[in-house]
Amino acid sequence: MSSWNDSVHFCNWIGVTCSPSSKRVNVLDLEAKRLVGPIPPSLGNLTFLTGINLRNNSFIGEIPQEVGRLQRLHHLNLSRNSFGGKLPTNLSYCTQLRVLDIAYNNLIGQIPGHLSSLSKLVNLSLGMNNLMGSIPAWIGNFSSLNVLSLEQNNLQGSIPSELGRLSRLGYFRLALNNLSGTIPPRIFNISSIYFFSITQNHLHGSLPSDLGFTLPNLQIFYCGENNFTGPIPTSLPNASQLQRLAFNQNGLTGAVPQNLASMQGLVTLHINSNKLGYGKDGDLNFLSFLANSTGLEVLRFDENYFGGVLTNSIANLSTHLTFLDMGVNMIHRDIPIGIGNLVNLSSLGLGGNYLGGTLPHVLGKLQKLNELYLSFNNFFGPIPSSLGNLTALIKLYMEENRFEGRIPPSLGNCGNLLVLNLSSNNLSGTIPKQVIGLSSLSILLDLSYNFLIGALPFEVGNLIHLTQLDLSKNRLSGKIPTTLGTCISLEYLYLDGNSFEGVIPQSLKNLRGLEDIDLSHNKLSGHIPEFLSKLLALKHLNISYNDFEGEVPSEGIFANARAISIFGNEKLCGGVQELNLSSCPSKHPKLHGKLLALKIIIPITSTIIFVLLLLYFFPTCSIKGALATPSLEDWQLPISYAELLESTNGFSENNLIGSGSFGSVYKGVLSRNGAIVAVKVLNLQQQGALKSFINECNALRDIRHRNLLKITSICSSLDHEGNGFKSIIFEFMCNGSLDQCLHPKSDEQHQRKRLSFLQRLNIAIDVAYALEYLHHHCQTPIVHCDLKPSNILLDEDMVAHVGDFGLAKILFEASKNPSKTQTLSSCGLKGSIGYIPPEYAMGGQVSTLGDIYSYGILLLEMFTGKRPTDEVFKDGQNIHTFIAMTLPEHVIDIVDPFIFLEEDEEEADHDARTEEDIEGSAKIREEDPGVNVSSRMIDCSMSVFKIGLSRSATSPNERIRINVVLNEMNAIRDIVHKLKKGKRRARYDNSIFLIN
Repeated sequence: MSSWNDSVHFCNWIGVTCSPSSKRVNVLDLEAKRLVGPIPPSLGNLTFLTGINLRNNSFIGEIPQEVGRLQRLHHLNLSRNSFGGKLPTNLSYCTQLRVLDIAYNNLIGQIPGHLSSLSKLVNLSLGMNNLMGSIPAWIGNFSSLNVLSLEQNNLQGSIPSELGRLSRLGYFRLALNNLSGTIPPRIFNISSIYFFSITQNHLHGSLPSDLGFTLPNLQIFYCGENNFTGPIPTSLPNASQLQRLAFNQNGLTGAVPQNLASMQGLVTLHINSNKLGYGKDGDLNFLSFLANSTGLEVLRFDENYFGGVLTNSIANLSTHLTFLDMGVNMIHRDIPIGIGNLVNLSSLGLGGNYLGGTLPHVLGKLQKLNELYLSFNNFFGPIPSSLGNLTALIKLYMEENRFEGRIPPSLGNCGNLLVLNLSSNNLSGTIPKQVIGLSSLSILLDLSYNFLIGALPFEVGNLIHLTQLDLSKNRLSGKIPTTLGTCISLEYLYLDGNSFEGVIPQSLKNLRGLEDIDLSHNKLSGHIPEFLSKLLALKHLNISYNDFEGEVPSEGIFANARAISIFGNEKLCGGVQELNLSSCPSKHPKLHGKLLALKIIIPITSTIIFVLLLLYFFPTCSIKGALATPSLEDWQLPISYAELLESTNGFSENNLIGSGSFGSVYKGVLSRNGAIVAVKVLNLQQQGALKSFINECNALRDIRHRNLLKITSICSSLDHEGNGFKSIIFEFMCNGSLDQCLHPKSDEQHQRKRLSFLQRLNIAIDVAYALEYLHHHCQTPIVHCDLKPSNILLDEDMVAHVGDFGLAKILFEASKNPSKTQTLSSCGLKGSIGYIPPEYAMGGQVSTLGDIYSYGILLLEMFTGKRPTDEVFKDGQNIHTFIAMTLPEHVIDIVDPFIFLEEDEEEADHDARTEEDIEGSAKIREEDPGVNVSSRMIDCSMSVFKIGLSRSATSPNERIRINVVLNEMNAIRDIVHKLKKGKRRARYDNSIFLIN
């Protein structure tokens, strides 16, 4: 916008168009200029304006009523901003409007009746807001309307029959609302409609049999996820321009019309999740006729009642087919070899049928496959080695069949696999090292319920990214390999029901993310390792029916008798009282006394010698200073100022990745090993910077946790000019801060992918684990004092790490000397506005409950997308009171609209794009992100908000401690995982029901 200055006439400014005769501004076109802030009311003074295009910026606030003064206005596009409030009623004075596009904002309230005067509208787009109420019948009076887009609001009630008068309507979109009732028959008489989307409502009734005759221009028809019943209209093929057709998730019955063969332009067909078919031969005859649809790319007819045999006619389907899913039906016999002709398939779903026989080797020809679902069938024989040719494979599900023989080592060629499930088959032999060492596996490796033998190969240590390993119910033997300790991402480890022997290897102490361990029904022996009690994430431990001996620990998970299972180990003793074990025999009293003396004398003697040496070599240093100032020996990587200078290109601005109160952070690449680090350089001229440096080093000196930002080194030296220089070197977090993800800047270099609900939940749980460690598991409790999104960093796996301990308080002296509590434990107003607990502002003492308050505010911010300092909170209102007043009725109104964006590739074909010129220069681009918000997810959002509210209560006594928060948040995550798993795997769950 550099042209906007006094030296250039305003008619020549970027985005400004003037009338040649009057030199008055006619058009303001500022699309995608990265503009922010509210629209000034003075815009209403440009009364000669005929067009305003502010699309795709970051404007906020309400649309000013002064827009109503622009009575010459023909075109108003404010879409893809962050406008809030209600639609201005004064828009009714803009009677010349042809285009009104305010989609993708945060508007609330109802569609005002005043807008009924805009009778010349050609385009009315109000989608992707939070509008409520019913669809006004007066829209049917807009006889020139070509585009009507009201999708993804909270509109309810029925579709007005008056809309049937819109004889010029081409683009008709009401998806993702709460509409009910039947579709008025008059709608289906609007022959000009080419895009029709009513997906995800509560509409019911049957579709008219003459649909194809009345909508001859129809190209896209989405009516999935409703309650429609009856048959698929046989007239559909008469809509010869149809390209995308979706009837999924309804209650449609009967056969698929065979005259679909005439729909040669069909690209996607979704008829999944209905009641189609009769479970008999002939149900799949429609496949042979679909061969005429030579451009077909997506075909889904899973979760129906289709029976019969899958014939070789499948080979005649379009070679452009990329997605084919026929799972959870009643299809039987074997897979025809003609399936090998579909060489462009990326996803093939056959699970949950009655298919049998051996797998054809031609499956190895489908080298573009990313996903292959064969689960819950009756396949037998060996797994063909040709599957090793599927090098693009990401997910392979083959569980619940009768496969036999060895696991082919060729599967090790599938170097992109994230999931491999071969469980519940009759596989035998040893586990190939090529498969167990497949380092790409990161979600699941499940070989359980087979007849595998031999030792677990040492190559299991290659699974450094794996989350779940299940080898249970086999015949494996030997020792648990120590290399398993390198699988640091493991959360679920199941080795039960085998013949493993020896001790639990100490290397497993590195698996700090483990949540569930089952080693039961083996031949393990020795003492229960102490490190199991130190695994803070562990929720369930089963070591029953082994040969363990000695005392059961009583700390960590062992303090909760319900979380552990130790039955069948007759030599165990001690533990918590609820275990009802016998007491362990006491040690020899004389030996015990000698050991106790040694434990006391040796540390005291060592400490005295250390202090004397310190005073001898550094007589000018006080003991207090020596203890308070961190040294390079505390970390393993000493580093010099010169190396830091080189690694950051002389602390170049191009390497600057952030700045704060006491310094700046630079990205650096160490010359010694190429490691990428973050270098925090303290501004020692800033008051408090040195104290912040010492606080942070002392706080992080002896603590280690996967969710805390790790210091790799410090540098305390002089720069090239002889000035004092202090720096802290951290692990580099490639995904930046949580603040950057929640509130991305408009410039491209800061654009980041929006966080989904589950990602935010995982991050919130990571932060809670960090706080639990600081508050309850450090040798002395640590209060962070400045918990906020910019101090939470995200690594390449989106794991959260809490950093910036410059204001942290260590409470050890306060606990020992109450008289010093105030001086040591009060930080006054230190922290960040919006996150500081109220008691600190009144001179209260620092406590762990202050961090709980900040965590509550953080939760509210994460799931609303609004900072606690957002300007929407005014007149004494804050984010806590705002949400408290909104719940529970309007939770969908406050949740961040980006939170439920679907990421599954199989949903991508729901996206629709249209581009049409309106009055010469106006272009409309509508994109459907495929948002699917279920009532269960809304309930989960409600639960998160309740946790945030309870933890950000004004009174510290009302805030519940962080360990309770963790239990609640993990429970919510379990529900979300079940919902997502249910959606992805519904076809398989349903197949069990059908088989039973």
